[in-house]
Amino acid sequence: SQSRSVRGVIRGMHGRRGEGEAKLVRCAHGAVHDVLVDARPESPTFGRHEVFLLDDATFRHLYVPPGMLHGFQSPTDVADVCYRIDRPHDPAEDLAVAHDDPDLGIDWPLRPALLSPRDATAGTWAQLVTQLR
Repeated sequence: SQSRSVRGVIRGMHGRRGEGEAKLVRCAHGAVHDVLVDARPESPTFGRHEVFLLDDATFRHLYVPPGMLHGFQSPTDVADVCYRIDRPHDPAEDLAVAHDDPDLGIDWPLRPALLSPRDATAGTWAQLVTQLR
């Protein structure tokens, strides 16, 4: 699938219940500040996040393993992000954690310009941790 975002839009933090979902992500046009949060309770990096710059100059791809939360913000006027996922999407498995949850401590480059209704009402990291344990 593909999404188009304008400057400041934040999408995420998203994941899936159950067996999760592996993704391959790239930015075909523009750039994104891409963030992964480890939501695998058995992982030594559980709860930590990593930031990656994906853009149309380097054409880097990012592999998102199952059990991770994924989100991004566009620092450019337009960003087209392409995704390949390893299994069909099931909305009943969707997870969302607030992009600005202080427990995650993610430093976004811009003030959010727009959030989807789903992202604006996303739960907290603490709520997700309770569900996972």
